[in-house]
Amino acid sequence: MRIIVLGLGAVGGTLAAALHAAGREVVGIARGEHLAAIRTDGLLLRTPGGSRRVPLDAVRDPTEIDWRPDDMVVVAVKTQHSAEAFDRLRAAGVHEQPVFCAQNGVENERIAARLFANVHGVCVMLPGDHSDPGEVRAYGAPKLGFFDVGRYPSGRDADDDRFAAALEGSELPAFPVADVMASKYGKLLLNLGNAVEAALGPEEKSADITGALREEAEEVFRSADIDWRDVGAGDARRDELMQISEIDGVTRIGSSSTQSLVRGAGSIESDYLNGEIVLLARLQGRDAPRNAAMARLAAELARDCKPPGSVSVEDLRRKLGI
Repeated sequence: MRIIVLGLGAVGGTLAAALHAAGREVVGIARGEHLAAIRTDGLLLRTPGGSRRVPLDAVRDPTEIDWRPDDMVVVAVKTQHSAEAFDRLRAAGVHEQPVFCAQNGVENERIAARLFANVHGVCVMLPGDHSDPGEVRAYGAPKLGFFDVGRYPSGRDADDDRFAAALEGSELPAFPVADVMASKYGKLLLNLGNAVEAALGPEEKSADITGALREEAEEVFRSADIDWRDVGAGDARRDELMQISEIDGVTRIGSSSTQSLVRGAGSIESDYLNGEIVLLARLQGRDAPRNAAMARLAAELARDCKPPGSVSVEDLRRKLGI
């Protein structure tokens, strides 16, 4: 069995490194300076336990891979890039191979299911960042993070068990579940604060703002009869497996949305996080005004290449009506 990791950022890069350390055959897909650095020097993984360089086979595009029937592919790009990523996988001949969506939000699996018959969700609990070519950082300890994994839209099968077995004993354990989307909806609630952090900056206190966004989202979930699992403070695995820790000589950038603003990427995933709440509300004939305003503001910040911390707490509260 070989595992292909499409996207070698904080999540995909850490996963590829963990699989390599576990003795698994892994191929990464990356682009630009990041790919060039990995090909030249390997992937530099920084963790609370130390740093190491990981030699990885890496290509630019899925069409460069000679795909095997027993390959597994893990997609770890942000949702705004998913359609292109899935299209390239299909162009490369991926059809029956399992496709694992190790991404925030709940839209990726739905996009993938239009193209592939064997789609799986992965709820990612992994505090990490990526800003420099050839380098990723993972701040969890004693484990770098952990995953819930299961078939989309529900169920658990042999591919989920194979995925978990590939990570058994590694720095990134995986737990097969029959209702992975409940975990992903729970993670979505946590991710509603990503855009808040990006707007205010990682150092600013914003519990009341994120709480208001979450309260609105939970009301929408209940109205839509959506079940969710607490993968936050109520999940005992966080205390046992993954405490956010410091890395010597490194300052953590922040959430994935904050990283997008730091890199000046020009796009941000908030339309698939806060915007997911907006969509669910509108499908019920109602509104989610706070999450709508947050998604709109985040998109403006990304489009205008504004840095994290460009908005004051007072201004954000006013924009959200808090």
